[in-house]
Amino acid sequence: MSLVSHEVAINDAIARARLLSPFLSLILDREPVLAKSLATGRLDLSWSSVEPGMPVAKRLRIERRAMALNVAIGDLAGILDLTAVTGALTDFADYALDTAIRTAIEERTPGAEPIGFTAIALGKQGSGELNYSSDIDPILLFDPETLPRRPREEPEQAAVRIGKRVVELLQARDGDGYVLRVDLRLRPSPEITPIALPVDAAIGYYEAQALPWERAAFIRARAAAGDIALGQRFLEAIRPFVWRRALDFGAIGEIRGISARIRDHHSQGQAFGPGYDLKRGRGGIREAEFFAQIHQLIHGGRDRSVRVPATRDALARLAEAGWIRSDESQALIAGYTLLRTIEHRVQMIDDRQTHALPTGDALDRVAKLHGLDDAGALLALLEPRVTATGRIYDALDDTVRPAFSRDVVTLEADLVEAGFDDPESARRRIEAWRGGAYPALRSPAAREALEAVLPTLVPAFAAAPVPQAALLRLDALLERLPSAINIFRLLEARPGLATLLAAILSHAPTLADDLGRRPDLLDGLIDATAFEPVGDVAALEVIMRAGETGGDYQSRLDHVRRVVGELRFALGAQIVAGASDPLDVAAGYARVAEAAIGVLASATIEEFAKVHGRVPDSELVVLALGRMGGAMLTHASDLDLIYLFTGDFAAESDGPKPLGATLYYNRLAQRLTGALSVATAAGPLYQIDTRLRPSGGQGPLVVTFDSFARYQREDAWTWEHMALTRARPVFGSVAARDAVALIVRDVLEGDRPARDVIADARTMRSDMAAHKPPKGALDAKLLPGGLVDLEFATHVVQLVNRTGFDPNLGGAIDALIREGLVPPTLRPAHDVLTRLLVTLRLVAPDAAPPGHATEDLIARAIGVTDWAAVVATLESTRQEVRQFWAKVTGEQDG
Repeated sequence: MSLVSHEVAINDAIARARLLSPFLSLILDREPVLAKSLATGRLDLSWSSVEPGMPVAKRLRIERRAMALNVAIGDLAGILDLTAVTGALTDFADYALDTAIRTAIEERTPGAEPIGFTAIALGKQGSGELNYSSDIDPILLFDPETLPRRPREEPEQAAVRIGKRVVELLQARDGDGYVLRVDLRLRPSPEITPIALPVDAAIGYYEAQALPWERAAFIRARAAAGDIALGQRFLEAIRPFVWRRALDFGAIGEIRGISARIRDHHSQGQAFGPGYDLKRGRGGIREAEFFAQIHQLIHGGRDRSVRVPATRDALARLAEAGWIRSDESQALIAGYTLLRTIEHRVQMIDDRQTHALPTGDALDRVAKLHGLDDAGALLALLEPRVTATGRIYDALDDTVRPAFSRDVVTLEADLVEAGFDDPESARRRIEAWRGGAYPALRSPAAREALEAVLPTLVPAFAAAPVPQAALLRLDALLERLPSAINIFRLLEARPGLATLLAAILSHAPTLADDLGRRPDLLDGLIDATAFEPVGDVAALEVIMRAGETGGDYQSRLDHVRRVVGELRFALGAQIVAGASDPLDVAAGYARVAEAAIGVLASATIEEFAKVHGRVPDSELVVLALGRMGGAMLTHASDLDLIYLFTGDFAAESDGPKPLGATLYYNRLAQRLTGALSVATAAGPLYQIDTRLRPSGGQGPLVVTFDSFARYQREDAWTWEHMALTRARPVFGSVAARDAVALIVRDVLEGDRPARDVIADARTMRSDMAAHKPPKGALDAKLLPGGLVDLEFATHVVQLVNRTGFDPNLGGAIDALIREGLVPPTLRPAHDVLTRLLVTLRLVAPDAAPPGHATEDLIARAIGVTDWAAVVATLESTRQEVRQFWAKVTGEQDG
């Protein structure tokens, strides 16, 4: 907009302001220099008529007056959009609050640094969305150690006196008006606490006693004035209180309850028309805010991208992340923008803290101030936006739910109708829960949550393949839980999860056991991303490191365990739900494990170095073998690892307690093995197997690169070279990984002792068959013609021909097929056996034939039509592998 255009628009705005807004008209008269400047088309938000030496209170009032006029005229002229308007109002509020704090401290303790006292902005000030007549809602905090105070004055007394003076400077009125209204009632327990609180006491409150609505309030919290560093320390300390990975649907219900109470309390402003409450009415500003905050509370603990304070930003981010529909986001943003704009028109008429449309001629005045003809045009503009917002918000509030009868006959009839084939047994189980059979079900809140979820839970479990079995596993889960409230509320809020839970409990005892130890694992399945492939190793490392900056070593280990548990559970659930190919899940398991090794190794090295320093020009390298080396794990796979170190074995570390390099790395590796394997409160991680290291269990845990290379070239046995075909470095610098990969390649390609690989392989396979027989009729690994035979045969071909080396077994088979060394049918055989192994580790860990209900799941997982096809495919695949094994080794296929 050109300066001429500005001038026309501003003069039109000034004319409307003089005619329709007594408040703005008064300021135009009291600020003639500013009014004249505006009339020339110049808009300067920093302008004021403050004179040097003016008392602070008077200066702030005059600055506020000029700011209000500038912003209002810029708004009415269409030069400042809603973001610019609310941003300018918020910036002034921050400035005024900070000035008041500095002044109060300076008046009491001249020359003292303004530290130890901070204001946390909540509400619209916190989110940068203040309106013309908003209160500000700060929480005033102080640090008793650094707060300036007078001699013999207690910090608490000083802080309260500073706080009172701040409020007085901002809120007191005189002929120049006032600066800001201040509402301190959002502080913890305002009825009994002083107006300024010690920061540590406030942290303790939010960690242990805060109410659910306070979580929503702190979505928009910001350190706004005073000692900003102190405020930021407070907000960082309570961040886990606001953004919880384990969802609390009770908090969501509380926010909905607030909305219902607002509608009830302000019933006269609910109906759209003259007198409609723009803020609290149905479809109003508050409902757009609550809609955003509810979804932020649900998803923000896991998705940092939605942790933004401003309502419109939050709605946009939620849509970008896929948590809400794009059309919902756009409708709510448009409605919020219009209602906030009209709210400003209402407030700028008389500078009153009001949110309701007036009635009669006064409504015409608001319409004309906005540039419309009359009240009818204004209502026509507002109505579709209000209706859309109300409809979208109402869809969240499904509080009217059916209930299951307590009458025996009626309940059984309901269970029959739902689909239970044994309604009497199901009824007795439900009655036991209602009677508080387990500690998790004995509180009134737990029983209330149970009743709320039964209408969701019963149909989902009735539709399970074996309803009674699923119900009994749920019963076993409830027996182990310390509290059932949150899982019930989660299932109530996300009915689709009840169906998935029934499937998990019906089919996957492995996942059911995991859920019994950590019921919060179910939380992770509400994310759309839970049924997508996990990210690459680098992305997973970011997740595993997130939120642990500055935490102690144990908390970092626990964080990794929690994340790994959630990811492994979600990957298993993908197979149960039929959402992913088991081959992709196996690769995902391996990426999760590699990321965990990387993050825990880095953390362990850092912790170890605090005491023992580091060995100069040296580093730890982790080499993976077996299924981990091949990057295809099952849910229950061990990790086969070899620890190596670079540099001079005779070197010494440089820490307070130095160690020789060999002892240093052996102790470090023991610590890392513990970090990867020792169970904590956050659960177990992995079983670690280091027996493939040089000299096996008799050798040192860690050796140098040179020792490793010499052993492989001179002393290693055939079985060790077969294991080496699947070696892959998973931790260490790029240069170190390349160096160990070169050693492995040289050995495999021929720099090794001449041995009768075929005879050794036959002997090893025979010994394994004698000492480790198949677990059951479906043991895709150990049955003749299973994965072990396929692995052995493939490794023999690789070692004899010195080619086709790829740590991934499928990739190795592909390479050998290209060279004409193995038949093309071996790749489908590998895929069938691997899919079967990965699936059975979840649904039939004993490798015994599953129940009929699970047969279809297994058939789907390996890509055939039914159980008969599973049996036939397994048999034909094993026959193919046995024939290949016989051809490679010269054994008869018996």
